[in-house]
Amino acid sequence: MEGLFTANNVWMMICTALVFFMHTGFAFLEIGLTRQKNTINILFKNIFIITVGLLLYYIAGFNLMYPGFAEGSAGFFDFAGFGIAAPENGMTPEYASGGYTWWTDFLFQGMFAATAATIVSGAVAERMKIGAFMIFVVIYVGLVYPIAGSWKWGGGFLDQMGFYDFAGSTLVHSVGGWAALVAVWLLGPRIGKFKDGKAQAIPGHNIPLATAGVLILWLGWFGFNGGSVLSADPALTSLTLVTTCLAAAAGGVVAALVSFIKYKNLDLTMFLNGILGGLVGITAGADVMTPESAIIIGGIAGALIVFAVAFIDAIKLDDPVGAIAVHLICGIWGTLAVGIFSTNPDHTFLIQLTGVGCYAAFCIVSTFIIIFTLKKTMGIRVSEKEEVEGLDSHEHGMDAYPDFRLNDN
Repeated sequence: MEGLFTANNVWMMICTALVFFMHTGFAFLEIGLTRQKNTINILFKNIFIITVGLLLYYIAGFNLMYPGFAEGSAGFFDFAGFGIAAPENGMTPEYASGGYTWWTDFLFQGMFAATAATIVSGAVAERMKIGAFMIFVVIYVGLVYPIAGSWKWGGGFLDQMGFYDFAGSTLVHSVGGWAALVAVWLLGPRIGKFKDGKAQAIPGHNIPLATAGVLILWLGWFGFNGGSVLSADPALTSLTLVTTCLAAAAGGVVAALVSFIKYKNLDLTMFLNGILGGLVGITAGADVMTPESAIIIGGIAGALIVFAVAFIDAIKLDDPVGAIAVHLICGIWGTLAVGIFSTNPDHTFLIQLTGVGCYAAFCIVSTFIIIFTLKKTMGIRVSEKEEVEGLDSHEHGMDAYPDFRLNDN
């Protein structure tokens, strides 16, 4: 028993490290798909999210998300207190059925908490005030995400209803995606994005770096989904990793093919976002899918990416990295797919749809209140001069590439 407990905990710690490494992938992807003059700004936001996110999760987030709802509770909101004092059995096999220790539990879940805000970072890139973004992160990661997470992972009302989200297609990705959608709408498009009613391409400055970011994120998903098994169970972990990788591959290939048919070019960025769409799509049900179902889910996610990106442009929303298409649209699809393809007959489409609706309402309303308040008080948009010249020089007084300047205005 002691040996199994150790093996389980070591696997969970490895997965924790892999999820942490995903923040490198997010940073590379975001700076690669945006312009050189905003690189420092994006890196600063990503570092702020992981550092402050962990501290907030320690202070209150963990106990908001796992409050220990009392029997008969409505399962909407509870709080187990500040800090993370370990229970008496927290370091023993009695805790979490021998899957991991209390400290590993906190750290693994804390890595997930910061991801939701990282999704928003990419969507609002190149024109949002850094101060307003930081305040948003504190409130969203500190309060909104853990409360939303408690409804399923904390044993709340959606969990009691039978809603299923294995590793976060909705709880992480759509929670971030809904916030990104509202933020982009309130913020407005970048200067030059739309001319005469038509979307204009604003190329990123380093596509090789963006490609490396996607591959790092794929690697990190071995921990994101593999760790969500919550033990080193050989059968379930291996199945989860197989479905995860097949969905990613299918998402990339289908996105590239559909993009080629639609636009008559082999678009690498669509290929990359298709991979991410497949990963997001399979995350809700990676442990309850057959390999064949995973390919179908990933492939549909890849096709959705192409049409979602076009639709977002058509309604004049400006998302520089495609975060809304990847995390929101594919997150919704993956969550609903559980009700269609799951090998567990208890998972139904109607319950999955109910869960999607609950999270949509909560995240849209909470994000609107936060960002609209910031907009009316301190402002959320940088000046035209700051946007044209770049946020790096105006917000940070630094240049990411001081010896290699390009005119990318």
